[in-house]
Amino acid sequence: MSASKTQTTITPDNLALDESMLNYEQAFSELEQIVGQMESGQMPLEASLAAYKRGNLLLEFCQKSLAEVEQQVKILNEQQQLTPFNTQTD
Repeated sequence: MSASKTQTTITPDNLALDESMLNYEQAFSELEQIVGQMESGQMPLEASLAAYKRGNLLLEFCQKSLAEVEQQVKILNEQQQLTPFNTQTD
């Protein structure tokens, strides 16, 4: 299984994440692409910095997504039924 080889050009306009339009798989795929681009050593310094910033945001999003799923699994294990984990606090 290989990820799409389409390269995303990182600009200041696309640094921010729109979490409503992104899921874990998309974020992880983009993060893999960014890492591959950076490891190639072919990016100019400014592009590398922008890619690093975007990658950091994607990594945080992925970690948050995994933590939420882990919490749901813990709830399932404790109650023997899956209940939605509410990330909103009142």
